[in-house]
Amino acid sequence: MIAGLNLRVEHEGRPFDIQVEDLGEARGCFEARIHQGGGIVWQKQVSYQDILAKGLPRGEQDEAVRSSMDKVLHTAATAIARGKLP
Repeated sequence: MIAGLNLRVEHEGRPFDIQVEDLGEARGCFEARIHQGGGIVWQKQVSYQDILAKGLPRGEQDEAVRSSMDKVLHTAATAIARGKLP
């Protein structure tokens, strides 16, 4: 399991916390959530079964999953900044 990622962004004076958490290799996915004011205002599960199917060595596999998680984190931050999420 890979450590989660967190980022706080603001849009129009409102703070949003973005979290991306690995749900484990057995499930083969991670979840991205956007929180505001203590509640979840958006969430999405993203599969990484395609990465697991490649049969990469553990270090490379973890790096690929982490890269995918980071991409989703920054995509969500950009969407908030552009007013598209939540």
